[in-house]
Amino acid sequence: MEQQQELFGKLFNTIPLYNEDHLDVLLSTMDKEQSIYMLTQAVNFAFHSGVFSLGESEIISKSIRTLNKVEKDIAE
Repeated sequence: MEQQQELFGKLFNTIPLYNEDHLDVLLSTMDKEQSIYMLTQAVNFAFHSGVFSLGESEIISKSIRTLNKVEKDIAE
């Protein structure tokens, strides 16, 4: 039976890290798609933490939807 790795921490309360080197690997291999994903997770985390006002949340939400739509359109 395979042993599950112990969790070292989580980025933005969603992205698991399994050791200190894992962060270095993420940083050194990040591409555009992963960058957009990380930014989206960071903004979602901040939103759920109550960092933004209602107006700021609306702007950020629309920005994320626009970026995701542009990326999806490019992929197709």
